[in-house]
Amino acid sequence: MFIIDVKNLVKKFGDFTAVNQLSLEVKKGEVFGFLGPNGCGKTTTIRMLCGLLTPDEGEGSCLGYDIMTQSDKICIRVGYMPQHFCYYKDLSLRENLLFIAKLYAVPSKRVDDLIEIYHLGNYQNRLAGQLSGGWKQRLSLAAAMVNDPDLLLLDEPTAGVDPKARREFWDIIHAMAREGKSALVSTHYMDEAERCTRLAYISNGSLISQGTQQEIIKKSRLHTWMVEADDLVGLKNELDQLDFQVTLFGNSLHLSSLDSNVLENTAKNLMKEGCRCKKIPVSVEDVFIHYVR
Repeated sequence: MFIIDVKNLVKKFGDFTAVNQLSLEVKKGEVFGFLGPNGCGKTTTIRMLCGLLTPDEGEGSCLGYDIMTQSDKICIRVGYMPQHFCYYKDLSLRENLLFIAKLYAVPSKRVDDLIEIYHLGNYQNRLAGQLSGGWKQRLSLAAAMVNDPDLLLLDEPTAGVDPKARREFWDIIHAMAREGKSALVSTHYMDEAERCTRLAYISNGSLISQGTQQEIIKKSRLHTWMVEADDLVGLKNELDQLDFQVTLFGNSLHLSSLDSNVLENTAKNLMKEGCRCKKIPVSVEDVFIHYVR
C-alpha cells in the first residue's frame, strides 16, 4: 500500500517551474529520504503533498485522499515539520503544544503524553525562543505529532543541530516507523540518507533517481576509485582538469566516472607516481555528487 502515490506533479511560480513532472511512491511504515541541492523543489513538493499548495498539473493521492481536490482532508491527517522554526518564541514549550492541540481539538492529555514521550519535561516551561537548536527541533517534532498523524513530512528537520541531537532525532523517527507511521524526510546529510529505507533524488525540480540505496547505486552505473597521496589538494587540483568526478573524502580522494577504463588507466598512472589507489564500492554520496555535477 502506498501512503503517497503521485504522478507527474508540476508546480510553477510565474515563468519558473519549481517542480517538473515529479512522481513518488511512499509505502506505509517507510522512512523515505528526499534529497537534492538547495532550490531543487523539495520544499515545494512537500507543501503540495501536505495540502498547502495545489499542483498545477499531475495527479495522485496522499493518505488515500486526492491531492487536487481533497487537500483539506490531507492537512488534518499529516504532521508537517517545516524547515525553519515557526512556533511562538514568547510562549513556553508547553504553551505552544497546547495551542496546537486546541487547533486540532485534541485533549490536553495528548500534550502531557508528548512531553513525556520526547523527554521535554525539564524544558516545558521554558520560552521557545530560549531553547537550543536541538530542543527547538524536538518541540517542532512534538507539534507535528499532536494530531497523531499517519504520515510525517519533515523538511530538513536536523539542519543546524549537533550530531548527538541528530542521532536521537532519527531514533525517534525509526521508533515511529516501527509503530506503522510513515515519514518523508528531506535532508542534505548522507549519513541520514543511509538511515532511510528508500530514497529519491531531485534536481531542478525533476526526479533523477528513486529506490533503495543499492538500487540507486546500480542505476547510476558509476565506478569509484580511492586515491591516497601526500599532497591531496595539489593532486585534486591536477585531476580536476580531467573529465571525471574528483571529491575529497578525509585523507583520500574519490575518483568516479561512468567509464571504468578511464579510471583504471588513471589509477595505474598515479600508482607509478607513488600514489596508493584501489577500486572501492560506490557510495550513495558518490552517486549524488555525480548527479549534482
